[in-house]
Amino acid sequence: MDKLTEMSVFVEVARAGSFSAAARVLKLSPSAVSKLVTRLEHRLGTRLFNRTTRQVKLTEAGEAYLQRCVSILDQIDDAEELLAGFGREPRGLLTVNSTADFAKYCLVPVMPLFRAQFPQLKFSLQITPVMVDLVAEGVDVALRMGELKDSSLVARKLCESRRIICASPDYLAIYGEPKKAADLRDHNCLTMSGAPTFNQWTLKTSKGRETIQVDGDFIADKVDMLHQHALQGGGLVRLAEFTVEADIAAGRLVPVLERCNQEVQEVHAVYPHREHLPSKVRVFIDFLLEHLPMRCMD
Repeated sequence: MDKLTEMSVFVEVARAGSFSAAARVLKLSPSAVSKLVTRLEHRLGTRLFNRTTRQVKLTEAGEAYLQRCVSILDQIDDAEELLAGFGREPRGLLTVNSTADFAKYCLVPVMPLFRAQFPQLKFSLQITPVMVDLVAEGVDVALRMGELKDSSLVARKLCESRRIICASPDYLAIYGEPKKAADLRDHNCLTMSGAPTFNQWTLKTSKGRETIQVDGDFIADKVDMLHQHALQGGGLVRLAEFTVEADIAAGRLVPVLERCNQEVQEVHAVYPHREHLPSKVRVFIDFLLEHLPMRCMD
């Protein structure tokens, strides 16, 4: 038996006024209750009850100890009730980590609806270009696209998004439109620093799938900068469909190599643990599953 059990038995004996009455409540034998109280007294080095054949009565030390025990047990009950509330009802602070472009085009537009459904939740959004240590940074869930490398995390697929190669009409008017994968080597392709796979474009060719290491005279560390430079006629860029769909619809960007560019990225919600998933994380993921596909999928 641990200290908490001894404490609980002591409090019940004090309330019931006898070992036998406490034993009935605790569903233990009177001798087991008596032994627990005796062991507690030995450990504390003081007598907690004065015993007679008819009753047990708290000593002065027992009275003082009872007040502390009741307070501690009440705090434990409050803590467990609070955690049970976290498991049933979404509350507290929900911390979400995302890339800037996904947050801008997919997450932020649907947040007013999420906040309206769960007004008791506070929402904190972190923007980082790469995955962070979720536990160390206190992140409840991260939203990431593409291959996931950390197998210790739990990933839930939310939707898919095509990557589109496109350029401005002005750029294509000057340099022409690439007709096949090999033509990319003759074009100015906008690339990202610190993200090697971003600059490796996989396309379908007559020989099968081919990955081309693209290059150009403009390198940035943020997708938004590549997007803006492409709009200014800076070159070819490959971005998620949700990032460029409005520009394509308005004619500001023109998709190219559509027949051979069939790459699709999966969008995942990533979180540290599968068991005892907080309700705030569960309702957030369920919400995204319902509302993201219309924005991310073709």
